Amino acid sequence: MHTRRLYQGGPEVSEIGFGAWAIGGSWGEVDDDESMAALHAAVDAGVTFVDTADVYGDGHSEQLVGRLLRERDEDLVVATKAGRRAEVDPANWTADTFAAWLDRSRRNLDVETIDLVQLHCLGEEVYRTPEVWAALDGLRSRGVVRAWGVSVETVDEAMAALDAPGVRTVQIIFNLFRTKPAEEFLDAARRAGVGVIVRVPLASGLLTGKFDADSSFASDDHRNFNRDGQAFDVGETFAGVDFDTGLAAVQRLEELVPETMSMAQFALRWILDHDAVSTVIPGARTPRQAADNAAASDFAPLGSDIHRAAREVYDDLVRPQVHDRW
Repeated sequence: MHTRRLYQGGPEVSEIGFGAWAIGGSWGEVDDDESMAALHAAVDAGVTFVDTADVYGDGHSEQLVGRLLRERDEDLVVATKAGRRAEVDPANWTADTFAAWLDRSRRNLDVETIDLVQLHCLGEEVYRTPEVWAALDGLRSRGVVRAWGVSVETVDEAMAALDAPGVRTVQIIFNLFRTKPAEEFLDAARRAGVGVIVRVPLASGLLTGKFDADSSFASDDHRNFNRDGQAFDVGETFAGVDFDTGLAAVQRLEELVPETMSMAQFALRWILDHDAVSTVIPGARTPRQAADNAAASDFAPLGSDIHRAAREVYDDLVRPQVHDRW
């Protein structure tokens, strides 16, 4: 497992991390024992960065990650998110509110200091609210958090976040179906010394190549109930791509995958080929998934011809649906 700097002056972390949304909920039935086995398998494979949120399973994901921290001796870096336990409204963005949310996260994680807290997709207005920056800086000075960043939906939000004093990381969707961050944002983040955490790298599983037209999802799986954005931003589900279009794109992308790689590893390697990325956080609900994801770090960068061919697939099939929206 190769490592990268999480942000300027920050810790080194595994370039493949672990996204802990799926083990908290909204992905169908989950089993805590299997979730813990997946977490342990990831750490066994060299993963040192775990990303969660206070609303994943109403704190259950954080509690599982806290259990992992108690059961392992490795120096793990854990990021969580805050801001969506109440209505997304500036009136809720106060020092006392953030302190209360993070006290709950610290209890869930069983830590005194949270390595990284991220504002959880609160929109651009939060970057124009100095009181928020002051509140987070105050929590950092008190030892509640070591650093703070933001999680965003759009490239415009990501660019705006770079102007927020004190921001250390930006988490954004970036994958073979969402390539826009590579046009400007990645270079801007590198120049600013801000780390980039990539979520939804496998487009909610579409980029694993394991789905077909007959695939179905449980009623409590966001790939069922959020396909049209009924519950939250539709870009979080299949990266905003229509399911049938995604299947057609994957069929073409599979022709580019080297024999030694799985489709998922190919998708993760494509992201890692962008060196402004600090870490990628695919989810995993089984030990095998966790180990396979981590193994993407072992492969050499993809060739320029493969990148060009992948871009053609994006331009032909995906760009019209997502490029101007996010």
